[in-house]
This record gives sequence, C-alpha cells and structure tokens, in this order.
Amino acid sequence: MMSSTLVETVSINYDDFNESFLTCGTCLCTYDQGGERAPKLLPCSHTVCRNCLERIIAAQTLDTGSFRCPICRENVQVPQGGVPSFPPSFIVNQLLDLMAQQRRDVVPKCATHPQQELFFCETCDVVFCAQCVDNSHTGRGASEHTVIPFAIAIKRMSEILLYKAHLCIKNLNSAYDAVSSELRQLELSTDKTLDCINKSFQDVLAIIERRKQECLQWVRKVREDKRTILREQLDLIQAEKEKVQRECDGLQYQVEVRNITKKISDLNEKLDTTSTLSEPRENSFLRYEYKHNDALREIAKAISQFGSVRVSTTFPALTTAVEYRRATAHLRSSVRVNAVDYHGNPRTSGGDPVVAELRTERGDAIDLKITDNADGTYDLKYVPTRPGKLKLSVCIFGRPIKDNPLCIETGQHIDPIWKLGGVLGGVRGSISSLATSEGAGRASIYSASEGPSSSVEQQQSQLQEQQQPQQPLRLNMPTRVAAAPGGQLLYVLDTGNSRLCVVNARDGSLQRCLSLGRATEGASATGLAVVSGGTMLAVVNWRSQTVYVVDSSDGQIVKEITTLAFVEPIDVAVNSKGEIIVADSGARKIFKFDTQGNLITSFGSHGDRDGQFKVITALCVGRNDEILVADHRIQVFTKDGKFSRRLQDSLGGDSGNLRSGSEGGAVYGGVVVDQSGWILATVTEKGKSVEEGGAGDRRSGGIGLQEGRRPSREKSGAGSMGKSAVNVYSAAGKLLYMLNSHGDKLRRPQGLAVMADFRVGVADLGNNCIKAYYYK
Repeated sequence: MMSSTLVETVSINYDDFNESFLTCGTCLCTYDQGGERAPKLLPCSHTVCRNCLERIIAAQTLDTGSFRCPICRENVQVPQGGVPSFPPSFIVNQLLDLMAQQRRDVVPKCATHPQQELFFCETCDVVFCAQCVDNSHTGRGASEHTVIPFAIAIKRMSEILLYKAHLCIKNLNSAYDAVSSELRQLELSTDKTLDCINKSFQDVLAIIERRKQECLQWVRKVREDKRTILREQLDLIQAEKEKVQRECDGLQYQVEVRNITKKISDLNEKLDTTSTLSEPRENSFLRYEYKHNDALREIAKAISQFGSVRVSTTFPALTTAVEYRRATAHLRSSVRVNAVDYHGNPRTSGGDPVVAELRTERGDAIDLKITDNADGTYDLKYVPTRPGKLKLSVCIFGRPIKDNPLCIETGQHIDPIWKLGGVLGGVRGSISSLATSEGAGRASIYSASEGPSSSVEQQQSQLQEQQQPQQPLRLNMPTRVAAAPGGQLLYVLDTGNSRLCVVNARDGSLQRCLSLGRATEGASATGLAVVSGGTMLAVVNWRSQTVYVVDSSDGQIVKEITTLAFVEPIDVAVNSKGEIIVADSGARKIFKFDTQGNLITSFGSHGDRDGQFKVITALCVGRNDEILVADHRIQVFTKDGKFSRRLQDSLGGDSGNLRSGSEGGAVYGGVVVDQSGWILATVTEKGKSVEEGGAGDRRSGGIGLQEGRRPSREKSGAGSMGKSAVNVYSAAGKLLYMLNSHGDKLRRPQGLAVMADFRVGVADLGNNCIKAYYYK
C-alpha cells in the first residue's frame, strides 16, 4: 500500500500582500537573494537579513555564542558556521522571485550598476546608489539619515499622493455641498424677501386706497350736505308756490273790491319774500386739489425711500472675535466681533445676523446680549458668575467665524482701573496713629498697629517733606473720598497732608489741591460728604469736634456745625433734603442737623444689640434717605433713625471670605450706596497683634491706641492686619462677592465713592493711594 501526503497549496496573488513582507523588520531594507540582505530564517521562525544578523552578533559584549531575536527577543544559538549557516527563508525567496517577475520593469535600478537597486534618503530627500556615492548614508553617520529602498519610497509617495487627493476630493465635496446649500438658501431668502416686498407694498397700496376712499367719502358727504340745503330751499319754494296758487284761485269771480285790494296787498308781501328765495342758499362749487402743498412731493420722496434690500459682504471664515473687556467674575465683560469681507477689508456697516452662545465648562448657558454698533463691529456683553473657562460660539449666516469657538479665561481678581499715589518712603507702608497727648480720650480712627508714629513724628515727617521738592501725587493717609454729581470728579480727603485733592474720576489724574484751613488742620479730618449739588463739601474734624461746610471751588469755610453732645465725630453724610448726618464714635450716636446747622435728632447708644453701636467706623445715606452705619457690622436705619435691618456679613460656605464680628473677624472702613441700591463696604481682617491690645484699648475706627502708650514698631505696620477687600451687597443686603486684586492688594481700605459707569473709588489707607475699580 502506497503512503500519500496531503499538501496544502496556497494561491498567492500579487496584489494580496504588502511590501512589508519583503523588507527586513530590523533595517527596513528589501531582501535580496545571495547578497548582504539575504533573508535568514531563525529557529523562532522570524526572518532577518544577513547584514542585520552580523551586526547584532558583532555587538554582543560577551562571547556567549547566542543572541536574542530582534523581533520576539527569544534566545537564539549561533551555529558552528556563523551567520551563513542559518538556513535561508525559502518563502521570502519565492516571494522575491514572484515580485521580480511581476515588477521587473517597475523597480528602478542604477544606470551604472544595473543590478543595484536605488535607495532614497528621507532626511536629505535624495535618490542614490549605494555603490555610486560615499558611505555617508551607509557608513559612519548613517544613524542621522533615514534610508529606505527607492521602490518603497515611490509606493509611500503614491500612497501619500492618493491620501492627499482623497482629502482634496473630500474637501471639495464638502465645499460643493456648502455652496449648493448656500445657493438653496439664497433661493429661499430671495422668495422670502420678494414676499416681504409684495406685502410691504400691499400695505402702502392699502394706505393709498384708504386715503382715496377717505377723499371720495369726503366728496360724497359735501355733496349730500349741499344737496340737503338746496333741496330744502326747493321744497320751501314749492310750498310758497302752491300757497300763492291756492290764494289766486277764484279771484276772477271776486267782485268785492275790498277783498281784491287785500289780496293784492298780500301778494305784494309775497313778492318781497320770493325775492329772497330766488338766491340759492348753497353753491355747487366742489373741486379736488392735490398740488396745493408738498404732499405729493413728500409722498414721492417717501416712496423712493420706502423699503431697502439689505445685503452683506461679510465673510464669516475671516471674521474674528476678541475680548474687548477682560472677563472677570461678577463684572460686565464683552467680546467684540470684527466683521470683514472676502478680501479681509473691515466692514463699515452692520445688520449681519449674528448668533452667539456662551457656555461654561459644565455646559451651563450664560446670558449674552448682542449689540450692533452699525460700523461692522458687534459687542457681545455678558456677566460671568464665577471664575473659570468659558466657550463662546459665534455664527454669521449660520456659518462659524474664524477660530470658533473662542475660549475665554475668566479671572477671579478685579484689578484697579487706575491708581493715584503710593506707599510713602521710610514708613513701610504703615499708617501712623493720630493720637496725641492733647487728644487723650479721643483716639484716632486709625489702629495703633497700623502705624508706628505719633503726632510729633508726623510733624517731623511733614517738616522734612516741606524741605524737599513738593510731590503733589504723594498722598499721606487718604481716609475718605466723595464723588461730585455726575461722577466725573472725585474729592479725596488727604488727611496726613491736611488738604483736599480734586481728582479726575475718569483717569485718576490730579486736578488741584485745596487747603481747607481749620477743617483739615492737625491731620484730624476723617469725614467727607458732598453738599448742595457739589458746590459745597462737609468735612468732619474729630479733634475740633466740628463739621465744616466748605466751598468746593476754593476751600473757603462757609459754615461750622457743632454741638455740646459731640465727643468724637468721625464721619458725615448728607441726605436728599440737604440735612447733615454725623456719626460720633465716642458718643456711640448718630446726629442729624438741618440745612441751617440746627440739631434735629439723634439716636443710638453703646451696646451690641440692634440699634446700638460699639465702635462706629463709617456711615452713608442710601435710597429713601436710609442711614447705613458701620461698626463691626452694617446696620440700616430709616430716615427717622429707626432700626430696619442689618446686612449679611459673609458668603455662605466660603471659608475665604472676610467675616465681621465683635470678637475677631473684620472691621469695616467705609460704606456707600449706588443709584440702583447696591451697597459697597470696605472691610479689613483683624491681625493678631491688634488683638493683643485687649478690648479695653479699643477706640474709634476700630482698635485704637491705649492712652499714654506708643505702639512698638515691631508690632506696627500693615503686616499686623489681615487681608482686605470691598464687599458688594445687593439692594436687599445680600453679600454677592468681594473686590480685590491679586497683583495690587488693598491694605486697610477706608472711604468709598461711587462714580459713573459702575466704578468705585477706594481710599487705600495702607498703601497711601486712591484706587478705582469696576464693581459691576
């Protein structure tokens, strides 16, 4: 019986396998038969060219007689005869024969060496023959070049060419679809526009037809009125005629002379009456006029200007959007869209259908208002509620603009718009106490821990400053600010320099400085308010216990207001009636004076309950003449002094907020109310060295200087106070957020003044400057 062997045959098609089957997996060079690239079959069934095997064995540092397969890392023993003893890969050789038959004329060869296949260097982008060139690509330095067989390079280039062509065709198909869609949309827009034109002119024709009917109706009415009058006259004539006819009947038979004479007399009277009836009581004149005025010309002009077909050359793909006002949490921010045409020229007219959508990282939508500036630009206004990233998508004609969507980074810190003044040299940015031996019992509103100097040191500092060239921008202890009506000017109470500065509220430039005489002498002025529409100012001097009304133009004192009940007045405000309201921290009371300076009423007492005060630091007048008083909290009173409510002092759940309180916490320095009822208040966290003074050392304006004791320089300075901010409250008294800048931090802010365009001026006592911020 003969044995049989089952042989499995495989039909190989030239197009069924890849060129990678014929290249060495280590050097990526094409195998050859009998040469350096001859395929060698390893015991692990992987194929590696002869040249690679020789290099791998030669690189072995230890003569172990084995090496690892570069593909599977299996340990392979080197036969006795070395690399030539490895069996050839018969399958690869058969495939090489097949490929040689199929593409004998396709594989490029060297013209000088017909048997030598060409190579391609991807690094140098050159084709070369290994025998015709030096060994720069094959010898030393070959690691810097990427060399592959030229046949593979051609195939790769062909594949790249086909891929790029496919992409081009895909893009062209997309472009064709987009243009076709736009054409269809054009037809729809045209039909819609034509319908609108027809409808609009139908409206015009309806107006003309209505006027025509009014004129016709008016003519008919006039005709009926005239006809009625003439017909009544005709009826009267006919009645008289019939009456005369009846009276004349039978006169031929009348023989009585007396009767005939009477009839003749009656007819004579009738003749006089009939003469009046012979004139028509109404005329037949009736004529239509339409050229008696300019109405026809105005109609023609109006018709010529009636309706317009708006077109746009805006090219969305080139239109850009940029941040016009940097995005900051809680502030009005905006992005400006700059429309351009196909050639990149800016558009000069508006009217484009801009559609925009703004969302947070979580996908929540933010209200966005689009304003057409009618000059080719569009403002997208919004108010971010929290810091983070926003995504803005803008489309015109339903197509996205360039760089769409726009990613916006919303900041947390609110930087000042402008700044006037700065830290005084040699004082380390600290604020000196105003307490002196003369003012025992009347400590300043400034904390002992905030400043290292006494009144004597201040006088020495002022004397040194007088000997040096004057620096008008150098502020010293600015405590209060007040805005003139309209918010264009800002009055700054420069307490340390005993003067009043007038500042341009728009850019912070100094306009002039005024010396107010007794009102600011002794560096003791601590309160400022605008009186009589900005022509007058009210200034409080705690040392003289007097409120001075001064002329805002020249600083001359016009009036002085005081009372024996004053102990330590520290702030002043003016209501809508011109009444002056004074906060007295020493008396723990609020005093109200009429326009003549007569005391009307007072309210308050010492305590921590509602309606009582501890250390009053500021007050202001709000809507409906409400009175807001700040100590370790902010209380709101009616215009008559009755307690109404107190403001929330912290944002819920936010440990980073400044929280006020009678024990620890923070102290308020100033408070103001804007036209919409929003409340702003400066607040500073108390420092540890401040607390060491104890409750018995507390004086006006927070924590004061203990009588007869000078503060040590080591514990003084702004470093003893914690972080500061401007709290922003809603009209209902809910704390919304806080203003501060990470790069230019507030250090013990005091007075506030609201200016135009939702800006607020802040007297930064710790930095001896005035800063302006957007707060909305």
